[in-house]
Amino acid sequence: MFDSLDEQMKHDAAEQGGKVQRIICWAGGLLAAILVLGGLYFGVQLME
Repeated sequence: MFDSLDEQMKHDAAEQGGKVQRIICWAGGLLAAILVLGGLYFGVQLME
């Protein structure tokens, strides 16, 4: 199907979304991590 790894990488890069979609994905992950860690922090604070 592909002659080289370089062609495979170009094909995979073309299927991915643009820069805006990547930023939105990272921002969503960061927000989720902050919510989870913040929830754990406040949960521990409430137990004390």
